[in-house]
Amino acid sequence: MTDTVLVTGISGFIASHVAAGLLAKGYAVRGTVRNKVKGERIVEALAEHSSDTSRLELVEADLDSDVGWKTAVKDCRFVQHIASPFPMDAPSNREALVPAARAGAMRVIEQAIGAGAERVVMTSSMVSMMGQPGRGEHMRVKEEDWSDPDWKPLTAYPVSKTRAELAVWDYAAAQNVKDRITTVCPGLVFGPDTYDNGGASLGIIKGLFSGKFPMMPRIAYPVVDVRDCASLHIKAMTAEAAGGRRLIAASNTLWISDIAAILREAYPKAKLPTREMPDFMVKIGSFFDTTIKSIVPDVGVFHEADAAYVTALTGVVPRPAKDAVLAAAGSLMENGRMTI
Repeated sequence: MTDTVLVTGISGFIASHVAAGLLAKGYAVRGTVRNKVKGERIVEALAEHSSDTSRLELVEADLDSDVGWKTAVKDCRFVQHIASPFPMDAPSNREALVPAARAGAMRVIEQAIGAGAERVVMTSSMVSMMGQPGRGEHMRVKEEDWSDPDWKPLTAYPVSKTRAELAVWDYAAAQNVKDRITTVCPGLVFGPDTYDNGGASLGIIKGLFSGKFPMMPRIAYPVVDVRDCASLHIKAMTAEAAGGRRLIAASNTLWISDIAAILREAYPKAKLPTREMPDFMVKIGSFFDTTIKSIVPDVGVFHEADAAYVTALTGVVPRPAKDAVLAAAGSLMENGRMTI
């Protein structure tokens, strides 16, 4: 009998690539969407790119409600909990996103474990690791690192991701089910926008091409290709040693200026920025723009992922960050989301 895997938020950037990988491996996939009619778009997109969708079904379930989750998790051997709210406008209240993020994560985890899922793989983020005072100019991010949600410079999104992941691990310890839970913490997720649903990270590349960033902030994050991130999610389901672990999904680190340089070489006719923004200007801009405010704690810090253990546990070797950047730009050009 074919094993069924639940993929929450299946229409999202990472989740759709996970679903495609699962279908290719012969799993039956049940995907959650807020609206089944609108959700059919991702089924069509997967089918257009050679996925066999005969083993794919959609169910309606919302992270904000208990409705639908018992049905969603029923008879699922594994659960890929990838759905997560991402605010387009960051609220000024640092704790504003925490109740929904924490409740949504716990709703899925509790239902999945209660229904007997062998393992739940939950997508977290490297923002739940990097937000610490006193990092210096070079931070090597390790599995045991945690952001400090009480550190005042942190904004609402990293605070919510940190508190939600902490709540999941507290539950896992209390219920003695740590080996049935794995979290995946991606860096900046680039790679191909195959299903025309690219996440927030692709907005960086669009912004560089569109002129939104006439000058670039001096920030540097580890990058991961969405295809490698999806492979890691899938491997984490069955790799015995991955149970109870936080897996960093990341390749090498790029400054925003490195990303622009890669794109400038590939697209010499594009009007890409060449100047970095002085640090003091970023801090001034943060008073007027909540998006800028969110990066202030990271200005001037080179974040490097200590992720060799992830390859040892799962066998997933992430491709170079440059390849992920070029794949993202190429697909955005192909689907008309970006022009030179």
